Amino acid sequence: MASYFFSIPKIFFGEEAIGALRRLNHKKVGIVTDSFMASSGKTRYLINQMPLASVSIFSEVKPDPDINILHAGAAQFKSFRPDVIIALGGGSSLDAAKGIKVTLEEYFTDTAIELIAIPTTSGSGSEVTSYAIISDPQNGRKYPLIAHELVPDCAILDPQLVLSVPRQVAVDTGMDVLTHAIEALVSTGANDFSDALAEKAIALTWQYLPQVFRDEQDIQARTHMHNASCMAGMAFNAAGLGLVHGMAHAIGGMLHIPHGKINAMLLPLIIEFNAERSACARERYLKCAAIMGIRDRSPQQTIRQLIASIRDINRHFGIPATLAELGKDLSGFAALRSQLIAAALADGCTASNPCQPVAAEVDGLLTRIAG
Repeated sequence: MASYFFSIPKIFFGEEAIGALRRLNHKKVGIVTDSFMASSGKTRYLINQMPLASVSIFSEVKPDPDINILHAGAAQFKSFRPDVIIALGGGSSLDAAKGIKVTLEEYFTDTAIELIAIPTTSGSGSEVTSYAIISDPQNGRKYPLIAHELVPDCAILDPQLVLSVPRQVAVDTGMDVLTHAIEALVSTGANDFSDALAEKAIALTWQYLPQVFRDEQDIQARTHMHNASCMAGMAFNAAGLGLVHGMAHAIGGMLHIPHGKINAMLLPLIIEFNAERSACARERYLKCAAIMGIRDRSPQQTIRQLIASIRDINRHFGIPATLAELGKDLSGFAALRSQLIAAALADGCTASNPCQPVAAEVDGLLTRIAG
């Protein structure tokens, strides 16, 4: 069966990457971002690169954007009719911009709008993927939308924009990078191209995320993590993800937990789950362990050490092991279990997990993550 690996977007990276915006002078540019980016000077940082452009800023993006945000952004830009939309921010702003761009193109069927993604966190990889996570607040759910039209045309990785990200946010999003890369490596859709990117992303994250935690202003470590985030995004866009994300979308949406944090909490549990059930997954996890410099006397002991090492680094970063340790009120958790199980099993990411779980197995994993 033929596999597919995309060749867009163009990626500009390094400390001078922002200069790629200079070509937008004399264009009509819509910027999609949140209120902090608009008030903190980050949008001005962009506009200074294209002083002759006409610019409209939509700064109403909130965490976990829903359909109402997409409609509001599209309504603002409908009369402006931008040539280009720039997404500036974390995963929420990037996902919102993707949705706004597609919504606008439904209005203007004869117009293709260029999408430029400029991430300000090193985590989601949304700047290079066909994924957008849109929330349904009424039902406490997050839905991964997947369409080729959602892939940006250009990504700009400027490490200056992530220097101000607080330490705890940096490690939460950094563990999201590690989860993306590991899940892409063991996914049923893994291939030579995605493996190359996933393996490099694992190596960079394992080396440089502790350095970011130790020194938030380490520009070299921040640069490597920003690149790793992009590589992991390219890997999972080609290969798919797995049960960590399938469960994280459900739990994070219903219990309002940052995506990277709940991924980090679930990752060791799902590695153990998959390794017990799939010989192919075991081989892939052994490759992951070798990249991270983890070797023990036997394959089983090596995988146990891999799981222990991820738990240890979570603890080092202040990421709890269970929902109880996180401080979540679990009094209503039992009532949510059937919804959580159904959502995890139906999630598009679960489909490419190396082994397909049944409801009772997801229920058991929920018991373990609850604590």
